Amino acid sequence: MEPPSGPASRRHVPWSRLLLAGSLLNFWTPPTATQLTVETVTPLAAEGSDVLLLAHNMTKNTLGYAWQRGERVDNAQLIASYRVDTNATTNGPAYSGRETLYPNGTLLIRNVTQRDTGSYTLLVTKNDLQTEIQTGHLHVHPVLPTPVITSNNSNPREHEDTVVLTCGAETQNTSYMWWINSQSLPKGTRLELSEDKRTLTVVAVTRNDTGPYVCEARNPVSVSRSDPFTLDVLSPVAKPSLQASNATVTEHEGPVILTCLADETGVSIRWFFKGQSLLLAQRMTLSSDKSTLTIDPVSREDTGDYQCEAFNRGNSSRSDPLRLRVTWRENSRALGVGAITGIVIGVLLVLTLLAVLGHLIFLHRYSGIPRCCSCPRLTLVLEEGHPILHFRPGSPGPPHFPTDILSRPQFLPHLVLTCGSFLNTVLIYFVI
Repeated sequence: MEPPSGPASRRHVPWSRLLLAGSLLNFWTPPTATQLTVETVTPLAAEGSDVLLLAHNMTKNTLGYAWQRGERVDNAQLIASYRVDTNATTNGPAYSGRETLYPNGTLLIRNVTQRDTGSYTLLVTKNDLQTEIQTGHLHVHPVLPTPVITSNNSNPREHEDTVVLTCGAETQNTSYMWWINSQSLPKGTRLELSEDKRTLTVVAVTRNDTGPYVCEARNPVSVSRSDPFTLDVLSPVAKPSLQASNATVTEHEGPVILTCLADETGVSIRWFFKGQSLLLAQRMTLSSDKSTLTIDPVSREDTGDYQCEAFNRGNSSRSDPLRLRVTWRENSRALGVGAITGIVIGVLLVLTLLAVLGHLIFLHRYSGIPRCCSCPRLTLVLEEGHPILHFRPGSPGPPHFPTDILSRPQFLPHLVLTCGSFLNTVLIYFVI
């Protein structure tokens, strides 16, 4: 928009040149009773708010006025100018679309940003081309968001690691404060604040330094406080101990209860069998906190070394092995019935056979048996007729007796010893 012309005597002089000429004459402006002033409302503005630059003690004989960025008159920094006699406003190169110039000389800036921070100069030109210049200042600050505390180490180890806590993003003209457990930071050599107090360093962190921590960020237009932040300090895990309700148990009996005793809270428990992770069978149950393992009933497969391990996210410790011994009665019962019965039957059978054979041999040698009854051979047969022992008089060595007869008790109830030839037979029965 082309600026309006001035009075007839100088109607060909452009408005911007007229303002510049008036400003040059300001050096010869005689002092006035009331001096032009500029008030900024508010001088410390929050980003996004609206700001007024108020002109006070404006003279009545005003030809026009103009607002510019900076502390000196420069048409390249002109925001807007106003001519009173024509009620016309002209926007300059520094106009952003957010400024409004009112007839009383007040400048409104909407939705200010940090880039609007700086000086603003008002140039007033009187009808006699005398000028007045006054400068106002504006400071725009961001509205601080809720700061978030961050840590350089999410799982510090007790007495080993140093933790650095940082309060939010870095911003200008911002101060910081810290609290721990809702109290101001205690004095100590292990707590160190940076120069701007934005970072807090905890040296050789301990479990007493868990917090919670809260920081506050403050600038001239806003205050914001963080959510509580708690350090997860990983303390060393003490060696657990393992106890059993019974370390020696008979198979198919029970239950056996193994208990893992840990001295610390906040640790988890896991189990090992023969040095490997324990695979739970249907007979095994764990308590809700996994500190107790119950085996019911017990099997011989459960014999071996058991261990429990207490751990947190950074450390672990395993108990000494505990050996569980499982015995079973089936083996001892089988030995008593099978072996002992077989031994008794075998001994009785052998003694009986030896006695009979000895008696027959004695009778034969001393003609105690008639000729018709001489025994050319002796045969021990089962009642079913299967021969199992053969003996001829005068043959060398003892008669052959199959020892596996002892493992066949079903054949023992009735044995027959035959003496004689095909025509003459003496039958001797052994009933057991």
